[in-house]
Amino acid sequence: MVYKERLKKVGKNEYELPKEGKMLVPGRIFISENMKIEEDALKQVANVAHLPGILKYSIGLADMHVGYGFPIGGVAAFDLEKGIISPGGVGYDINCSVRLLRTNLKKQDVEKKKKEIVEGLYRKIPSGVGRGSSFNISRQKLNELLEGGAKYVVEKLKLGVREDYENTEEEGCMKGADASKVSERAIKRGIGQLGTVGAGNHFLEIQFVDEIYDRKAANILGLEENQIIMMIHCGSRGLGHQVASDYIQAMEQEYGFKDLPDRELINAPIKSKLGRDYFSAMSAAANFAFANKQIITHWTREEMKNFFPDIKIDVIYDVCHNIAKFEEHIVDGKKKMVCVHRKGATRAFGAGREEVPKVYREIGQPVLIPGSMGTASYILVGTKKAEELTFGSTVHGAGRVQSRSSALRNLRGEDIKKELNKKGIEVKAGSWKSLAEEAPEAYKDIDEVVRVVDELGISKKVARLKPMVVIKG
Repeated sequence: MVYKERLKKVGKNEYELPKEGKMLVPGRIFISENMKIEEDALKQVANVAHLPGILKYSIGLADMHVGYGFPIGGVAAFDLEKGIISPGGVGYDINCSVRLLRTNLKKQDVEKKKKEIVEGLYRKIPSGVGRGSSFNISRQKLNELLEGGAKYVVEKLKLGVREDYENTEEEGCMKGADASKVSERAIKRGIGQLGTVGAGNHFLEIQFVDEIYDRKAANILGLEENQIIMMIHCGSRGLGHQVASDYIQAMEQEYGFKDLPDRELINAPIKSKLGRDYFSAMSAAANFAFANKQIITHWTREEMKNFFPDIKIDVIYDVCHNIAKFEEHIVDGKKKMVCVHRKGATRAFGAGREEVPKVYREIGQPVLIPGSMGTASYILVGTKKAEELTFGSTVHGAGRVQSRSSALRNLRGEDIKKELNKKGIEVKAGSWKSLAEEAPEAYKDIDEVVRVVDELGISKKVARLKPMVVIKG
């Protein structure tokens, strides 16, 4: 079956994958005419549409590409009575997410010190495979952190200020977390990794505000041209990966996969004990990720004071990318509590939603879209249109067009570094391999991806950011 040939255009940047065979709902794909899309990613959208209790559509966003079970850039909502919860709909890197920090510095302040800053931050904040953390925590305190998230790090460990977690999705703490549902193996993998960026596409960047599109929203977010912004992109590290592995195995043993179109879509009924246990463990892993970024924020403040003693660093916002949430949405004209899976997707609620911090409720939830090394990143805000079309969701980044293995075959890390340096970007990475894997050429055009969601109205552009200093795992 050729899925691309089945796509029907239903609006600008909007296509339907008709319901066929055992699909319970159609697919809905949000891409532009000139975007390439993988056949296997469309197949995954169709496969997700087979899952019990799915509502309205199986959704693929403009940054979609092949993932584990669900496409990355995939969204699906499930009925709480008939529906399922699936680790493949969340991903292995639970709460892989972005935190954005605002400073009182200008571009010219950092320009003179880029090399010293990149070396200092790289020494202070561990990144890459195998670099452990200097952050020590007891098993008991780790359990408390898994249930308390960023809020626990601020209030109990005194690393940060109250506004840090208040300006974080879920206020930095998923309420359903239960540390007892996290395995001993997951604990062992995570306990030495707090305060680390990790590898893959994770990074710490110093950026500047290059262009502002919405002056009112920018003012509320505290943004102005040439202002220095810092972006942290990381997740739940080995702990989250192990939680996913544990529950995939448990669900296979409990329910099997013979009735699934893809073994990777293994799941459990939301209301089952195993479904509830997974949600509790997933929430604990999400809290680990929130806490991880809070510790990195604290260390970033400490290190940047060495260069700028009067620096002020505030959290603008912190958003989840890989998560399942219980949220209220309108389905068939009625308000309904559903379980929304966002896999490589960002929540994009519009103005007035109580889940949005009060300081931003007038403009909608901040949406943080990281680019790839050397390309722009974007700040957008969520909309009511997103709540209507995509269960309040939008893209999470550019999305890959080249696998890591393909990038390694075709690109050299040394060449990538030279190209970035020519653009005035200082970069430090754990290896040449990681630079090649995460080269800008391996990703879609971020400007095109953002243009699509802005035109659709599922998130609206506020500002564009450009990198100056990049630290990769």
